[in-house]
Amino acid sequence: MNLTLLFSRLIFFLFSLLFLTTFMASNQAGSLTSSLLIGMGLGTLLFLLLLSFEFLLHKCPLRSLNTFSLGLFFGYLMGQALMLIFDTLVDLTSISIALQPQTMEMIKISIFLFGAYLGTMLTLRYAHEIHISIPFVRFSHTQRQKKDLILDLSVLSDSRMIDLANSGLVDHALVLPHFVVKELASQAEILDEAGKVKARKGLETIKKLQEIPALHLRINKDDFPEVLELQQKLIRLARALEGNILSAELTKVQIPALEGIQIVNIHALANALKPLMQAGESLKIKVQRAGKEPLQGVGYLDDGTMVVINGGGDHIGEFVDTQVLSVKHTTSGRMVFCNLKENLIPSHYAHESAP
Repeated sequence: MNLTLLFSRLIFFLFSLLFLTTFMASNQAGSLTSSLLIGMGLGTLLFLLLLSFEFLLHKCPLRSLNTFSLGLFFGYLMGQALMLIFDTLVDLTSISIALQPQTMEMIKISIFLFGAYLGTMLTLRYAHEIHISIPFVRFSHTQRQKKDLILDLSVLSDSRMIDLANSGLVDHALVLPHFVVKELASQAEILDEAGKVKARKGLETIKKLQEIPALHLRINKDDFPEVLELQQKLIRLARALEGNILSAELTKVQIPALEGIQIVNIHALANALKPLMQAGESLKIKVQRAGKEPLQGVGYLDDGTMVVINGGGDHIGEFVDTQVLSVKHTTSGRMVFCNLKENLIPSHYAHESAP
């Protein structure tokens, strides 16, 4: 538990008790003791109500909360302005004579609520245009088009992260949580040898990222000590920053999606950037093993794409010249089907599933 949060809650709990206990004691209908007990009970109930509102709002991003607060302020000003206009009309006419005082009060309250609601809703709906009328207050969409990418443990252990950082695509967008750095340092000390090597590789990646001058890697020190799981901390941080999580683990893609957080997976990005092969294109490739069907061979491109070679089963370990027949898209990436150039006879294996 965060000590600052605990202390703040304790202070508000004491204020709630003091306020309602004093109120009940000054307006006691029975004995002083019963009034004090009722006041303490009501004070505790008030604090529990405040606590429940806190937990309801803990998923709300700070930016949205600030916009809503600004909307309430504008709504209050609009309500007061409409009230002044109504009072002026009443003074200039004889409306107040024809209406009962209770009716007048109801009309005024309705006008004020209408103005407050209208001001709040307009502010929330058109928050990105506030900078037009109020300088130095800007919630422009152009500032939010490039979302922050929050790094998790898996992507720091992937050697492709350095190449991605050097590409310029993620400049000014990468956020490194401090609790991820702490977790890597902890793993480098307490895990087995394989885990230590992986953790040290992640720490080296961080050092290399910090050495890229144009990257502007930002370290976020929000810790969320009340959350124990690292994945939940990442989700909380992504929600607070309204950013995405950059990961290299396919198994974690669905978890943040339920929380409204988008995962940017480095494997999916790599698959999307693989070069497309065209039918009839020549390809020189090494046959690495036999395929599932007779006379089939299997090779791999430099990016890991599987190539199924009809007639390549007799050339395992050799480089062969092939001609592309087709490209098949699968859930795990792309597969290329080829014929040996020396054969160039269409095979009925061309569109069979590869091993």
